[in-house]
Amino acid sequence: MMNNKDYFIQILKSTGREGVDEVIAGLEALGFFEAPASTVFHLNEPGGLLQHSLNVYREAMAIREKQIEMLPDIEPRLPADSVAIGALQHDTCKAAIYKPVEKWRKDAQGRWESYRGYEVDYSDLPVGHGEKSVIMLLRWGLRMTDDEILAIRWHMDAWDVSFQSSEAKSNISTAKGMCPLLSVVKAADGLASFILEA
Repeated sequence: MMNNKDYFIQILKSTGREGVDEVIAGLEALGFFEAPASTVFHLNEPGGLLQHSLNVYREAMAIREKQIEMLPDIEPRLPADSVAIGALQHDTCKAAIYKPVEKWRKDAQGRWESYRGYEVDYSDLPVGHGEKSVIMLLRWGLRMTDDEILAIRWHMDAWDVSFQSSEAKSNISTAKGMCPLLSVVKAADGLASFILEA
C-alpha cells in the first residue's frame, strides 16, 4: 500500500505540470511532509499537513464529480489537474510557518506537564496565507493557471485578514464569480477541516 507522501507525489506528478519536480523538492526542503496542519486545531501533529492536503484533494475531486454530474457543461472549467494543484497546494505556506515548541498544561491530577506543540511564525515572508502559498509555488517554477492562483489565494475567504478591506471584498467577489475552482477548493478545505478532521 502506498504511503501518504508517495500518493501525494504521484498525484502531483500526474498533472504533468511544468515545475512539479521543483515544487516537490521545495516542499521536501521545508519539511512539508512532516509539518502539522495547524497549531491546536485540526491535525496538529507531525504529518498533519500532508494528511489534510490529501483530505482536501479527495473532497475536491468528489465535489468536482458531483458538479459535473449536475452541470455537465462545467467540466472544462474544472479540469482534474487544476483541482489537484489547487487542493494539494492550497496550504503550501504552512510548511514554513509552524515551529515546534515546548508547551505546558495541567494533567488530570492538576500537575504541570510539558508537551510538544507549535507556534506560528510568519517572519520569513510576512504576507497573507493564500498569497504566500502562490508566491512560493511561482518562485519554484510551477506553471499555474489563473484559476489555480485565484483558488489558492482566496481559499481562506473571510478568515483572511486582508478580507477586511473593501478592495479585497471586491476582488474575492469577482474571483468567486469567474472561478468555480475557488468554490470547490474552499468547500473541500472546509469539509476536510471541520467535518472529516474534527
